[in-house]
Amino acid sequence: MTVDVGELRRRLRERSPERVKRQRERGKLLAWERLERLLDPGSFRELMQLARSPVAGAEWGDGVVAGYGRIGGRPVYVFAQDFTVAGGSISVMHGEKIARTIEMAVKTGVPVIGLWDSGGARIQEGVAGLHGVARMLAATVHASGVVPQVAVMLGPSAGGAAYAPALMDFVVAVEGISYMFITGPDVVREVTGEETSFEELGGARVHASVSGVAHFLVSSEEEAFETVRRLLGYLPDNCEAPLPIVETGDPPERRSDAAGGVVPEDPGRPYDVRLVIEDVFDRGSFLEVQPLWGQSIVTGFARLGGIPVCVVASQPLVASGAIDVNASVKAARFIRFCDAFGLPIVMLVDVPGYMPGVDQEHGGIIRHGAKMIYAYAEATVPKVTVVLRKAYGGAYIAMGSRGLGADIVYAWPTAEIAVLGARAAVRILHRRRLREAGDPEELARRLEEEYRREMLNPLRAAELGLVDEVIEPGETRERLYNAVKMLLPKREQRPPRKHGNIPL
Repeated sequence: MTVDVGELRRRLRERSPERVKRQRERGKLLAWERLERLLDPGSFRELMQLARSPVAGAEWGDGVVAGYGRIGGRPVYVFAQDFTVAGGSISVMHGEKIARTIEMAVKTGVPVIGLWDSGGARIQEGVAGLHGVARMLAATVHASGVVPQVAVMLGPSAGGAAYAPALMDFVVAVEGISYMFITGPDVVREVTGEETSFEELGGARVHASVSGVAHFLVSSEEEAFETVRRLLGYLPDNCEAPLPIVETGDPPERRSDAAGGVVPEDPGRPYDVRLVIEDVFDRGSFLEVQPLWGQSIVTGFARLGGIPVCVVASQPLVASGAIDVNASVKAARFIRFCDAFGLPIVMLVDVPGYMPGVDQEHGGIIRHGAKMIYAYAEATVPKVTVVLRKAYGGAYIAMGSRGLGADIVYAWPTAEIAVLGARAAVRILHRRRLREAGDPEELARRLEEEYRREMLNPLRAAELGLVDEVIEPGETRERLYNAVKMLLPKREQRPPRKHGNIPL
C-alpha cells in the first residue's frame, strides 16, 4: 500500500472542532501553533509522529508532539503536550515520546524545551500510565546538568506529573491558563475541608511568589516564548560547550559612576540593587530570575562586555538584604545551575546577616542557609565578589567570601566587613561602660564611630588578603570584566567522589 503523505499529515493535525473550541475558550493555543511561534519558521521536524498507546481508542501522536527545531539558528529539542487529545494525559507511549526527546537532546548536546499542558497520568491505563510518567521523570533527572532544560507551563500539570516540569532548570508560567498541583481543589476539599480554587491553589502567580516553583511569570503565551528565546541566549548548548559571547555595543571600559550614586553611605538606608546591576553590566542585558520569591536576594543573568554571567546580589530594599529561608534556597539552586554550565558568578554584597526570628529558625534557616554555602563552595566556575556596603557575620561568608572560594574580591570604600555592625558590636563589647556612663547615648555614638573607623573599613580585610583591591564604584564594571575574562580558562581539581551530600 502506498501512503499518501499529504493526507497523513493533514489527519495528524486534524482535531475535533469541539475540542479546538474548548481550547480556544480557555485562551490557549493549539500544540502545533505553539511550536510554530516558539521555533524558527519551518525548522521543526517531528519524531515518533504515529506512536500511540496500545489502549483501544488511542489517537496517533498520543497527545504530545515531539521533535527538534531551531531557536535563533541554534538547535533545540522540544515537545508540546496536546490538551485536545485525551486532555494531554500521559500514557505509556506519551511518556516514552517525551523521555526519548530528552534523551536525544542529551545525546546531541542541545537544550530541551517542554510545553506542558496535561491533566496528569491517563487513568484508564493504570500502572502503564504511571510508568510513562516515571520514564519522563528519570530522563529529566539524567539530563540535569548536562543540557539546559526549560519548562513552559501552558495549562494544567497535575498529580505526579507536576514533578516533571519542576525537575527542569527553569519554569515559565503563564498567568490565567497554567496550574500546577499534586492534588486539585476537589481532593483538597474532600481531605482537609479547605475551600480553594485552581488559581489560589496552584496558579502561576502562586508558584512565582509563594512556592518558588516558577522562575518567570508572564501574561501571555507569546511572552512566554519570547522569555524562552531570551533565556537561551545566555546559556551554552550543554555543560561542555563554549559560552555564547556576543557583541552588545557597551564598552567594557565604560565607567559605572551611576552605580556609586545609588548606594547611600548610611548602612541602614535602603536602595534598589537592580539599579547598580543595570549600570555595572551591559545596558539592558539583565534578565532577573524569580523576582517575586526570596526577594532579599536578586538573581539573574547579565552580560559583561558580551560575556554571559550569573549575578547574585543582596537586595537592601527588602529586609535590608538579610538572607532568609527562601532567599537561601533561591540563591543555592541558581548558583548550582550556573556552575553546572560554566557560567561565571558575580556576587554583589550588602548584607546585614541571616534573617532573625522564631519563624526563620523553626523554618530551617540553618539547613536552608547551609544550601547556599554548600552551593557556592562547591562551584568551580570563575567567582568574583564586590562588597558594596555592609557584609556582616555568617552572611558575609555565604555571599561569596574568599574563605568559600571567591577567586577575586573587590570592595568599595563604603564597605563594612565584620562580625557585627557598629551599633550591635558596641552594645555587646561595652555594655558595662554604657550602663555606668552619665550620657550613654553620646558614649555609644563615639564608640560606634571608633569601631567603624578601626574595625569596619575595607582596609582591614585587605590587609588580611581577604579583599584584593579597594576600588571606586566607577571602576567596578571595568574590574569585573577583566577579572571574568581572565578567569574564563579556570580549571579546579577536587577530590574524586560519586557526589557530595548537600543539606537538602
